[in-house]
Amino acid sequence: MRAVVQRVTSASVSVEEQVEGQIGKGLLVYLGVEEGDEQKDVTYIAEKICNLRIFEDENEKMNRSLLDVQGSILAISQFTLLGDCRKGRRPSFSRAGKPEEANHLYEKFVEACAALGVSMETGVFQAHMMVSSINDGPVTLMIDSNKAF
Repeated sequence: MRAVVQRVTSASVSVEEQVEGQIGKGLLVYLGVEEGDEQKDVTYIAEKICNLRIFEDENEKMNRSLLDVQGSILAISQFTLLGDCRKGRRPSFSRAGKPEEANHLYEKFVEACAALGVSMETGVFQAHMMVSSINDGPVTLMIDSNKAF
């Protein structure tokens, strides 16, 4: 499972010009499910993201987590995070999870973060989404449950 995490002051997602989710201060999380991912990957990614110390404290040091600042997450499913661009000019998505299983694990991720006390908003699985955000910092991190990077 892979995630791109962006610290934001606000973010929203729309489908067919209808706002489906929006947050203020928090994290915009793009989540890609890989073939073979399971609950342990969900748990790892959710706990890592919710506890990352990437928000500033009173001394302007990145020392506070999303839980500390009571921020929200806007979670967007994105299979393209599993795109392999090493050969040719067209990415291969053969490592991306099958839609039914990917949606199940995406929903489990949302549930896991909510269980940790995070207010969650989401996009629409497999929809063409328009995502807007105001990045704060900017701070952008990549997380992989297989610790590939």
